[in-house]
Amino acid sequence: MDDIVKAAMAKWPDVPHCHGWLALDGRGDWYMRDERVQAAGAFPQVKGSRVTHEKLLGFIGRNYLADAQGAWYFQNGPQRVYVTLEATPWIWRVRWDAAAGRAELHGHTGVAPAAVHGAGLDEDGLLYLATDRGLGRVHPQDLLDASQALEAGQWPLDAQPWPAQDLPARFGFVREPRRG
Repeated sequence: MDDIVKAAMAKWPDVPHCHGWLALDGRGDWYMRDERVQAAGAFPQVKGSRVTHEKLLGFIGRNYLADAQGAWYFQNGPQRVYVTLEATPWIWRVRWDAAAGRAELHGHTGVAPAAVHGAGLDEDGLLYLATDRGLGRVHPQDLLDASQALEAGQWPLDAQPWPAQDLPARFGFVREPRRG
């Protein structure tokens, strides 16, 4: 977390949390969802404005965390902005390094996980990786590189399917945090 964020939290400790205004899609893109967009429909059917500003993306990525209940949020100064997830808290980007015979893995925020504990496929053939940082879905453009890592034995693939609707309970995350 950025030092400026920690200082703001100390200065204004009782700022109310924000819900519904930030979302993460299944490709690792952030979306701002103002009141008009929220009223128009649920995410991801109505996405909102895609965040493209590089410094803002970096700020969100450095201050992206989970609470004790598994709800992910962006700590925006003193305000906790809860994130609506289309799929999982992480979207993993994978690059196969043929020379090394292994894949490089990075999260949608740019962070690399410490370790992959397992991999699984859902009913639609989408690939998920369970890591020290949490569960993430492999970006759809990176499935070829990810399959090479699986074939090389870099990540253990579960023989049983991982149904998408069971993932939040199984891996302890909340797709749509609610006020409470």
